[in-house]
Amino acid sequence: MIAQLGTARTNHESIVTWEPLPKDFKLEDDPVENDGQPLLAGALRESLELSGLIQPQMLIVSNFGLCATIDDRIVVKAPDWLYVAATAPTESTRRSYTPHAEGDIPTIVMEFLSDVDGSEYSVKRSFSPGKWFFYEQILQVPIYVIFEPEGGLLEFYQLQNDRYELVLPDPDGRHWIAEINLFLGTWQGNKEGRSGYWLRWWDESGTMLPWAVEQIDLERQRADQEREQKERLMDYIRSQGIDPDNLPST
Repeated sequence: MIAQLGTARTNHESIVTWEPLPKDFKLEDDPVENDGQPLLAGALRESLELSGLIQPQMLIVSNFGLCATIDDRIVVKAPDWLYVAATAPTESTRRSYTPHAEGDIPTIVMEFLSDVDGSEYSVKRSFSPGKWFFYEQILQVPIYVIFEPEGGLLEFYQLQNDRYELVLPDPDGRHWIAEINLFLGTWQGNKEGRSGYWLRWWDESGTMLPWAVEQIDLERQRADQEREQKERLMDYIRSQGIDPDNLPST
């Protein structure tokens, strides 16, 4: 079924409609371009999940088919990471996502640079359109992030007057995303055998959302502090000539 409400016309007069992908449509099964991309994408989701910020209606996936129909021809792009705030319920496993027909347009789309062909910046309008043109003009995704993992360069683009504009970070090097009430920025360190730059989330107070291994370390530190406090209390009680193991019952 075509979502007529979402029908749009690009500035080169192509007609865009929003139709769920046919069940017999064969999606390309291209591998990710390097083994670091799944780690980067997984880390972004992991901290959101640990912080209780993922709801059932959301769609947070990586290397996943994002679809539109342009002049009766299906276009599928697979961003390295995408976030959709609200999707329609489905009884089957999603194999792709078509905005308007299946829920909201994505709030954020991310691409991790890994090649030299500049496809993340492509404004090619003819079939099949470039990534930049597809996200900006066809889907009109509010936020487009391009991240270069080797050097840690984060380019944050926001849709303004139907065009992506580069937004500079705040003094802490982060970008506030009002739609999800979080900051996005870069962090350098180690995780799962990968050493380098990562994309991380910070809450409104400036606290970085932890990964699982960091959460475990924090809980261990709290347990150690509580044990040390208890030991100091026991030592003080003994210094007063009181046996802490034979305190009178109340």
